[in-house]
Amino acid sequence: MAGASWPSARRKATASRSPVPAPSQTIELREDEVELIAIRAQGAGGQNVNKVSNAVHLRFDIAASSLPDELKTRLLERRDQRISADGVVIIKAQAHRSLERNRVDALLRLRELIAQAAFTQRPRRATKPTHGSQIRRIEGKVKRGAVKLLRARVSES
Repeated sequence: MAGASWPSARRKATASRSPVPAPSQTIELREDEVELIAIRAQGAGGQNVNKVSNAVHLRFDIAASSLPDELKTRLLERRDQRISADGVVIIKAQAHRSLERNRVDALLRLRELIAQAAFTQRPRRATKPTHGSQIRRIEGKVKRGAVKLLRARVSES
């Protein structure tokens, strides 16, 4: 019986899944809401001229955007140094030498910031028993024990 599978030999699945985020609608950014400003880096001359070639500053006004109101308030309440007090997101991208690559990078970081604010987690189900359920369980055990004890006494007599 090489291929027989005994019930006691089967392992129970013990892996638990992490909480899944609630599905959120996809957020589209309109091109007219995002302002990309190309800034030519000012070198100090000599060796430093070629260190940073093209920087991009992305400016995004949260209040004037077409995002849902709930998402706007989440973004405004978020503690992030890229969001100013008046609700303007400024992202600076100067990691790449090409201007187009810096623009793509700045837009990607803006989308990541909005996605983080849009993320809502489902409420976790209780993993531990509540105090009330523990009390009910103990009371049930006591009642069952008392019934068993009475039955044993009745059967003895």
